[in-house]
Amino acid sequence: MTPRPLPKTVAPLPDELLSGWLSRLAAANYCDHAELLAHIEIDTTHGTALDFSIDAAAAEKIASTARVGPDVVRSLTFPAMTPREALLTAQIPFQHCPQCAREGLSLRHWRRAWAFDCQVCGTRLLQTLGKTGGEQISRKLKYRARRGAEILEHAARSRGPRQLRRAMRAVTFAMSLKGCHGKPLFALHSHKPEVRLFCLAAIDAAQSRPLIKAAISSSGIDDYAKVALLRAFEKEQRLLAAVDHIAQRRARSKGPMTA
Repeated sequence: MTPRPLPKTVAPLPDELLSGWLSRLAAANYCDHAELLAHIEIDTTHGTALDFSIDAAAAEKIASTARVGPDVVRSLTFPAMTPREALLTAQIPFQHCPQCAREGLSLRHWRRAWAFDCQVCGTRLLQTLGKTGGEQISRKLKYRARRGAEILEHAARSRGPRQLRRAMRAVTFAMSLKGCHGKPLFALHSHKPEVRLFCLAAIDAAQSRPLIKAAISSSGIDDYAKVALLRAFEKEQRLLAAVDHIAQRRARSKGPMTA
């Protein structure tokens, strides 16, 4: 049985996600997202999963209820992605534009690990669950993180895996310095702004003489971070040996105080 059409409909906006559009549609009809899905007879546990995959029957139900075409509904989901793009796309919202979010928007590019500024208004994206006020983040860190985000985007969309592998090495090393657990992708989708920005900045720093910078940094980390670093690069023995050699050489040249 086809659900009854809603009294009001809203036009989808460019780059808008299905979940965000459904929330705006619900607000326009004075109900919440869960109530709207219940009316359309779609399982409310799907939530943001509809942004990635929607079957023909569900698209038809939504289209009929909202009085739009099924192709419009399908256009609000993520298109086919390469494996690298899929890995760097968050399954749930982890950042947002404070200005556009006030208007009820939820945009596709906000889910990308490399997204840094809102493509609609230019405002820097903020972590959804992180601290939104009083953050003391240096301009230099934000500048380098923005550059690192651009490098990450280029690596995600490149044909070869080398650039992305290099970026992930930088993130893993940054995580070891910060004492973070988990995989690099979790850090890039972190709700902690200082972690995400530090990891993106590390990607930018790794583009220029990365082994020397790794050696300089490794001389100042504790034993726990060193163990995390060894585990992260356990298959990169030559890389670790090169970093260790540079660190020892620096210690000898600087004298016993530095060592």
